[in-house]
Amino acid sequence: MPNILFGGLDFGTSGARISIINLQKELVYSNSVPYQYSFKNPTSWINSCEKLLDRVPIAVKRNLNKLAISGTSGTLTACNLEGEPIGEAIPYNQACDDNKILIQTITSEEDHLRTPYSSLAKALKLIDKYGTNILLRHQSDWITGWFLKDWTHGEEGNNFKLGWDLIKESWPKSYLNTAWHKCLPQIIKSGKIIGQVHSGLAESFNLNKKLILISGTTDSNASLIAAGLGKEDGLTVLGTTIVVKKIINNPIKEKGITTHRVSGDWICGGASNAGCGILSKFFSDLEIKELSRQINTSKNTSLNLLPLNSKGERFPINNANLEPILGPRPVSDSLYLHALFEGLANIELKGWERLHELTGSLPKKIITVGGGSKNPQWRKIREKIINIPIVSCRKTTSFGTALLAINAKQ
Repeated sequence: MPNILFGGLDFGTSGARISIINLQKELVYSNSVPYQYSFKNPTSWINSCEKLLDRVPIAVKRNLNKLAISGTSGTLTACNLEGEPIGEAIPYNQACDDNKILIQTITSEEDHLRTPYSSLAKALKLIDKYGTNILLRHQSDWITGWFLKDWTHGEEGNNFKLGWDLIKESWPKSYLNTAWHKCLPQIIKSGKIIGQVHSGLAESFNLNKKLILISGTTDSNASLIAAGLGKEDGLTVLGTTIVVKKIINNPIKEKGITTHRVSGDWICGGASNAGCGILSKFFSDLEIKELSRQINTSKNTSLNLLPLNSKGERFPINNANLEPILGPRPVSDSLYLHALFEGLANIELKGWERLHELTGSLPKKIITVGGGSKNPQWRKIREKIINIPIVSCRKTTSFGTALLAINAKQ
């Protein structure tokens, strides 16, 4: 009997990763590649996907039974009716202020949509630019469509920021009479079977011709699945940006807050525009590793930095005009890195305080995933500032996406 395998593909800000697991949920293959072009260019996503597929051993690909895809939450692209991208995607961290009055008009009870970072704000900008004879798809939905050669569907969690109501399971009534309602995807729940890989694509990459595509999720939700989050745990994703999440009893609709349904649980969280992205502007990975060893984590720097990657913040403060504070820079590089770590930890702390305001509780333990979770000095600084025990999870986002595939149902 052949070994039945399950795959997860995750598309982040800087590149893509694949994880393939067996029925025992053991990792049998993984790999990652950086994007060749700009993150905003959908060709980058497909280019990296093709590289990953080419490198998977044929015996593994032939036994790949189900595949799910996760991507950055709120990255939206316009494509024509044949699925071909039109121009660049609008990334998750880009504010779109063009249609404030229209957004106010069509969102009555959806406060989370009344922000320039919402997918609705991005969608209206793309419609202004390209008209209504287009399809609007989030990153992982568009890539899933590429595998199927059918861009009909969108996953519920990815489309929350576009206006999909997870409780009513419908778009807002105010959308129904708009000229752009037809641009929206048909929504399918996360972890559900969508269809079979396109035969031509299966042949090109020596994939199992009966490979089934599963409705995916957002990258941070995939991290949550990988971490095996419990009801009293919190999750911090330390990637290019910082994401914090926790399980809640009832969904929340607030500016800057996302609510998702993952494995039957309601999850709320928020994503800052700050994160590891700012570190890479000043230091290489090797420099971060070496300088971190020089940090005395028992001391404070007294430098109050606000290390946003660029102007504007989504969470814990929703302010598109918020400016980064990256100075004064001390002579010592290790001291500056220490101060950046402190600044990022303070943003994370404010994130947990904001979720505490909304939910009435703090996590008893924080599980951390992402590249930043591997840095022991940063973890100690975070523990001191946040005052909650922190553990690292080494399982990748794509591993969580593969778990979504293995648990898929009709």
